[in-house]
Amino acid sequence: MAHPSTPAGHSPSIFGGPTPVMSGAGQPSIPSSSMTTSTLTPASAASSTNTYIMPNSPFKNRGDGYRPKVTRTLGQRPACLVNASVTYCGNNQIYAFGGFDQYTDEVYNHVLRLDLVSHQWSLVDNYGDIPGVRMGHTATLYKGDKLLVFGGENEHRTYLSDLIIFDLKTAHWTQPQVTGPIPKGRARHAAVLHQDKLFIIGGITGHDNYVLDDICYLDLKTFTWSRSWRFVGRFDHSAYIWGERVWVFGGLSEEMDKVSDIWWLDLKGSPAFDSPPQIGSMDRSGMARSAISPRPSYPAAQSPIVGSSGYAANSRTAQVNPPSFHLKTYAPPAPGAVSALKFVNGPNVPSQGQGIHFHVYSSGTLLDFVTPAATISSKECSLSALDLGSLRWQKLADGREIFKPGYRWHYCTMNEDGTKAWLLGCPTEPNVLDHGGTGLEEYLSDIMEIDLRRYGFLGNNFAPEPRADFTRPSSRARHIEQPSKGLGCDLAKLFDQPPETGSGTDFIVTALSREYDEDEIIGSALVHTSDSMDGDQTWLSPDAPTSPPIHVHRLILQARWPHFARLWSSQMAEFHTKKMHIPEPYSVVKAFLYYLYTDRIDPGSEEDESITADLSDVAGLLVMSNIYNIPHLRLLCVNRLAKELDVDHACIIWYCAGMANEEWLRKRAATFCMTHWGRVVRTLGFQRLPRAALVELSQEVDMEGRVVGGDELDLMVGIDGRYHDGGSGSSRRKGSISSNHTQVLESELDEDEGMEMS
Repeated sequence: MAHPSTPAGHSPSIFGGPTPVMSGAGQPSIPSSSMTTSTLTPASAASSTNTYIMPNSPFKNRGDGYRPKVTRTLGQRPACLVNASVTYCGNNQIYAFGGFDQYTDEVYNHVLRLDLVSHQWSLVDNYGDIPGVRMGHTATLYKGDKLLVFGGENEHRTYLSDLIIFDLKTAHWTQPQVTGPIPKGRARHAAVLHQDKLFIIGGITGHDNYVLDDICYLDLKTFTWSRSWRFVGRFDHSAYIWGERVWVFGGLSEEMDKVSDIWWLDLKGSPAFDSPPQIGSMDRSGMARSAISPRPSYPAAQSPIVGSSGYAANSRTAQVNPPSFHLKTYAPPAPGAVSALKFVNGPNVPSQGQGIHFHVYSSGTLLDFVTPAATISSKECSLSALDLGSLRWQKLADGREIFKPGYRWHYCTMNEDGTKAWLLGCPTEPNVLDHGGTGLEEYLSDIMEIDLRRYGFLGNNFAPEPRADFTRPSSRARHIEQPSKGLGCDLAKLFDQPPETGSGTDFIVTALSREYDEDEIIGSALVHTSDSMDGDQTWLSPDAPTSPPIHVHRLILQARWPHFARLWSSQMAEFHTKKMHIPEPYSVVKAFLYYLYTDRIDPGSEEDESITADLSDVAGLLVMSNIYNIPHLRLLCVNRLAKELDVDHACIIWYCAGMANEEWLRKRAATFCMTHWGRVVRTLGFQRLPRAALVELSQEVDMEGRVVGGDELDLMVGIDGRYHDGGSGSSRRKGSISSNHTQVLESELDEDEGMEMS
């Protein structure tokens, strides 16, 4: 970071500015770093009209970009577990429970813990009503210190519908008494928490392993089951609740096909979901009663097979649920609107039929990790994201940027913040000596941590709330954050209000004059960086053109802007002049100061629309976040720039990402520029790039890359239709299924996204 410093030979406290240097026209000019800076006393500085210029030189230490690291675990590594539950439980710990051994078919009920600091596996001594062995169950973190284990199937292939709670602090199991219609036993279902309700969706059950299409929930305050409703038939799928909707994606259908459509169920406004279920509503008929008494246990194997980790399954207090009387055919339709959207194909739509997919959710976004398998290599894999607000896919990274060759990944888990994900797996060619001499794969021997913030994810704590009015996806819909609430909303009303209005503002910030040609200022990275003062304190000439003053509160800047706080605590020039000039475009500076007030980079509809930052301004904010080392501002900028990357701003985003050392965003923008090169080179942003940047951007193309045109271009259109401006190559259709009817809507053309939906 460029910190102002005291020039050599001057007194430690510099409060004054230099004498204006007269230009040839007799007008004062801005001094350069090579000019002598005169020193004023504190008293003279207080009456001086000089304004301190904040340095604007970003870091220049571009690295090779981010790539997740694979780490070998230690200790009691689990056996070749299949259909176990793997859950991140906070405090840098991952818990694994149950599953069966790939090679011995032994079913387990052990609890294992992986410490992510020491990367050490350990077998957890657990107590209480220890559940029986199971696989294909779910384990959901509740209130940060409990695991809710539901369902699965035991070693006799009997499907279970019991709920057991594991206390992470005491390692004690309890089985609560439940009431209401117990759902049908199942495995390979999905479970998701929402407002003290555990929703159970789909799965397989019965002797014929038929696919369930129901949804129900357990009220965790009363431990009462709701009735079941018909939703969508799936197993091995993922589920998420966001925006008052239950989202279901992936898995296999009732026809055992891998599916690429997404379904959602509206929860809002339905009394069946808003109010708790009636306790004991099914007791009168005796069809389904609470699990009060212990159920018949089954004997353990006489000679339990020891897994490769040296331990066998613990079958203590194993219990099997009786079959539920709530049959699939009796389930009524879900009370809320049910909708679905099918993704046919497109350059950014991941194919669900290839590779091993892991689906996790963060801040209103579905993440699809396409990991290596026997049929595809790392270069054919990817990390893609589906924005649930716009229902648009984006490819965040190619497989070679994430996955190290020679590994298979078997489990994925994420922290509650939605900022980190972990993949657990093993090498494809296990080392016999390193694996205890068994020669068998240990499915959880290696772990890869993925920092999702490096890909622009805000996390669940900072993500904007979903819009209440959910509409069909529009390719040209602009990202609008919700109005700030609470303290940020109140402070926004005082932002940039003159002191005579009673706002209490006591500090003035100016920016580059509006007389500058805005076409020449495409983000702060291109604003006269050659005029940087190399860290020496500089002063603005009294007659230099500036923007209108921006009235702010010194206390807010001091509390929210660490660099400003350091200057103020050092009693630098601003302590006396109460003025500061930031040599950035006016709109960028105003958006930056607005962020300090509200923690936002884009006001809502009820706030000052003049502060709304377009993508060029956000690119400038990204550079400023790097200059002044403000991580949260950087994250907000990367998130929005990645979501709204388009032709007009692609090269601006590419250039500013390079200046801010955001290598992932830079590569993403460069790929976009190469894909849409013919359009990008005709934009004003491309034409205003410095010559060195033009050369660097041109060199982003592969060494074997070439421009295709003429007859060869027509041939390529015939092969994949990607360059076709009309027809099936770039059109989209949406099928919206609302409970019992289908409505087909045509969406507008999106030449940038180029994906097809049906």
